[in-house]
Amino acid sequence: MANENLAGRTIAGYRLLERIGEGGTAEVYRAQHPARGDIAFKVLRQRLRGDPTAVKRFLREAGYGSRVVHPCVVRTFDFGEAEGFHYLALEWAEGESLASFLHRSGSLAPAEAIPLIRQLADALAAAHQAGIIHRDLKPENIMYNAATRSVKLLDFGIARDAEEPPEERLTRTGFFVGTLQYVAPEALSGELVDGRADIYSLATITYYLMTGRHPHTGRSPRELFQQLLSEAPIPLAEATKEAAKIPPGVAAAVMRALARHPADRQPTVTAFVAELEAGLTQPPPKRGLLGTLKQLVGKRQ
Repeated sequence: MANENLAGRTIAGYRLLERIGEGGTAEVYRAQHPARGDIAFKVLRQRLRGDPTAVKRFLREAGYGSRVVHPCVVRTFDFGEAEGFHYLALEWAEGESLASFLHRSGSLAPAEAIPLIRQLADALAAAHQAGIIHRDLKPENIMYNAATRSVKLLDFGIARDAEEPPEERLTRTGFFVGTLQYVAPEALSGELVDGRADIYSLATITYYLMTGRHPHTGRSPRELFQQLLSEAPIPLAEATKEAAKIPPGVAAAVMRALARHPADRQPTVTAFVAELEAGLTQPPPKRGLLGTLKQLVGKRQ
C-alpha cells in the first residue's frame, strides 16, 4: 500500500503543509496552527490505525513526552484522535538532527561537546524526575541548532515509566529496545532498566561527539551484541590519534559511565556531566624531569 500524503489537509486545527519525515510507525509533517505557529505534526501510519497495541504505544509516547517539561526537551502541545487519525503535535525545533550535523562537521573538541552534554543531562534529569526513562538516546533523536549551540531531546517512543506495573508494559520480556550502538548492556536481555541505562547511552554519545567513533566496533549486529555483553569498550584515549589529547579527567568520566554493570557508573546523569566538567577544568598532569627536559630541548631545536 502506498503511503498516503496528508499535506494540504487540516486535522484537529493543524494545517499540514509538507511531509518532512517518516519512521516505522508514524509520518511527520510541518504544520501550522493559528495560535502556535509552526508545529511538527506526527500521524500514526495508516496500516497501524487498526492495531490497538500500536495505537497505545503511540499515545503513550505522547503522554510521556507531555510529562517532561524542560527547555532542552521538544515540547508536546497536543495529542489525540481526530477524523480517524491519531496525532501528536510537537514544538517546531529549529536546526537539524545532531547526527546530520556531526556527519558534516566531524568530531567536536571536549570544550565544544561537553556544554551540549550538559544540556542533554539536564533534560534527562527532568525526565528521570518525572519518572520517565528515555531508553533510546542517540544523535538521531537530538535536534541541534548551530546558531545557538543548543540541543533539544525528542522521541519518547520507547520511553518507560519507572513506576509502570508489569501488566501495563508493552515490551515483551527477552527483547531489548533501543539502538544497538547506544543501548546499555543490561537492556540487551529485555530486563527492566533504570536511569543508569540513559547514563550509559549519554556516555556513548559523548564518546562519539569527541571521536567520531563508538566504544565498540562490531561490524554486524551479532558481533556488536556479543561485544556489549562480554568485552570492555575501547578506551576513549585510544579511539583515535586526536583522542589522546582529551583531558584524562574527561576520558575517565566517560569510561566510568560506560561500565558494563550499572552500579559501577555514576549514580545520576547530573553526576556524570559534573565529572565531565570537572575533568575539563583539571590542569594537565605534571611532567617528570625527563619529560620537561625533552620539551625544552624540542623548543630549542
